[in-house]
Amino acid sequence: MIAIIDYGVGNLFSLSSSLKALGLETVITNDAEQLRAADRIILPGVGAFGDAKAKLDATGLVPVIREEAQKKPLLGICLGMQLLFDRSFEYGEHKGLGLVPGQVVNLHDDLEDKTLKVPHMGWNSLQIVPDDPIFKHFEDGEYVYYVHSFYAKDCLPSTLGTSQYGNVAVTGVVRNGNVYGTQFHPEKSGDAGLRLLKAFSEL
Repeated sequence: MIAIIDYGVGNLFSLSSSLKALGLETVITNDAEQLRAADRIILPGVGAFGDAKAKLDATGLVPVIREEAQKKPLLGICLGMQLLFDRSFEYGEHKGLGLVPGQVVNLHDDLEDKTLKVPHMGWNSLQIVPDDPIFKHFEDGEYVYYVHSFYAKDCLPSTLGTSQYGNVAVTGVVRNGNVYGTQFHPEKSGDAGLRLLKAFSEL
């Protein structure tokens, strides 16, 4: 069973629909015992880092998430991935979950071509850096769907995949132990995204 954490942030319906389309048992929950009982956990998220972290803190689930991440696969999606890092500099400095070393910074600041649009929105090919079981059903260079203005940086040892946007190699997939993250939305990335979610369910 896959538990999707409900903390008031994120498009839970499309994600749960994608998992159910794969025939996977799914529960949307903010209950600590259901997270402990799950085989895998997904942390979704859209919006601003500081607001999302405050809402996640308010659930009281942060210690449970850290504890369970030592035992079973955890996947952060979009803002959910960014929350896995040490800190974010989105409208100030905010502390993350500290499950993946690195920081989240403004994409626009690192772009040499300032005419490139931020948010980075739409389809972009994903280059696999080292191979990993998360890519079991995925081919190098397949297209995935991004919507974001900030990205993870200083995390090369944890980086599994990147997408080029101007001069910036956007961190697309990360892993640290049982903890995975995708900056793009697999649930909005068509068949390629479904295959990534299928691989996550098989970890």
